[in-house]
Amino acid sequence: MRISLRTAAGATVDDDSAFGIIADILIPGRGDPVSKGALVVKDSVIAWVGSQDDIPDDYSSLKFAHVPVLMPGMWDVHTHFCGTDVVDSEAGRAFLPGMAALIGAITVDDLRATLMAGFTSVRELGGYAGDVAPAVELGAIVGPNVYSAMSILSITGGHGDPYNLPPQFGMSAFMYGVPFLVCDGVEACTRAVRQVVRRGAKVIKICSTGGVLSLNDQPEDSQFSPDELRAMVQEAKRSGRVVASHAIGRDGIMAALDAGVKSIEHGMYIDEEVVARMKEVDAILVPTRKIVENLSRNSDGLPKPVKVKLERMTQLSRDSFMLAVKLGVKVALGTDTFSSDRKSDMAHGTNAEELHWAVEAGMTPLQAIEMATATPPETLGSQARKAGQLKAGYDADIIAVSKNPLDDIRVLIKTSNITHVWKAGKLYKSPRGYSRD
Repeated sequence: MRISLRTAAGATVDDDSAFGIIADILIPGRGDPVSKGALVVKDSVIAWVGSQDDIPDDYSSLKFAHVPVLMPGMWDVHTHFCGTDVVDSEAGRAFLPGMAALIGAITVDDLRATLMAGFTSVRELGGYAGDVAPAVELGAIVGPNVYSAMSILSITGGHGDPYNLPPQFGMSAFMYGVPFLVCDGVEACTRAVRQVVRRGAKVIKICSTGGVLSLNDQPEDSQFSPDELRAMVQEAKRSGRVVASHAIGRDGIMAALDAGVKSIEHGMYIDEEVVARMKEVDAILVPTRKIVENLSRNSDGLPKPVKVKLERMTQLSRDSFMLAVKLGVKVALGTDTFSSDRKSDMAHGTNAEELHWAVEAGMTPLQAIEMATATPPETLGSQARKAGQLKAGYDADIIAVSKNPLDDIRVLIKTSNITHVWKAGKLYKSPRGYSRD
């Protein structure tokens, strides 16, 4: 669409790349909402934001579309695109010819569903979206911006070790594209970081504790030595990356923080001392409440050892998130979403449920939206684009909502309430249907 844009000198020029939006409520991501707000997009970035009464003369000839609510595109900083529940992605079968390609094909629709739910960026902490991300960047497929760790780094026998494969297959699995890489000792840990960076990782994912869904360890177990943790953080830093640590048990959380990781994933055993340390080092909590509650409601098919661990973790997860909110820990939205089955509670595209659990933990709806927009880019350090806020100079990753989520945060869960999605200024979702222009 060709738009007439008036310059500061009063001349009028034709500009295909500029457009304006006015909203009854504009939620900037960080800061107070703006009643009767407006913004202007030029090329792929936001050129101006403010009150409708203050629209500069430069933009007086622009045609402004109207929406009820405007806010930044949301982020999910803990996802996994593995074709789970559709493709048999069990590690022991990952060497079958075409398995990675099949999972990649399923991932294409998962990425589309995620974007249409209003999530314009994801941080994938192990999975296959990183392998197809170049196609998203080129515009060949539809999806959010993908910042992938490419693989999970684990000790032998740890949370990220495909325990049902012979140990010698650990490196072979990674080379075949399976998103797990086992490393032991400082030298191997340093090499592993370099290997995932070579694969295209924008963030490094490690496991400093055991897990819930893994069968060969406990969530309270500490994994990786202090020297190994420091080596991975320092190696990541050399290439401008930060480290996200799967960390449930208290000792493993503290060890990860002492080593300099940027984000603590899950963090069930957070106490006041851990909170103080997180605030001291400016670490970010990614509570992933969605997966805990969803699995707790649907635990019948889980192995008994996993169910036992899950029962132990559920209330801990609730309590730790409430404590973190009460004491002012910085929090970013992450869901651990993994399923490609659209009927699953953990399906890609259901990510916004995490906002509900944030409000349950004591956040205001405005704080929950900041958790989903302005804070997530901080989990990537210098690798993140300038996004997550409706602010001049930021990427035009924007969503329109039919109802005010400040009145009820659950508005964002229903994808039909997300009426428009722009990514880098391109319209991907509207009431008239799909469009990239």
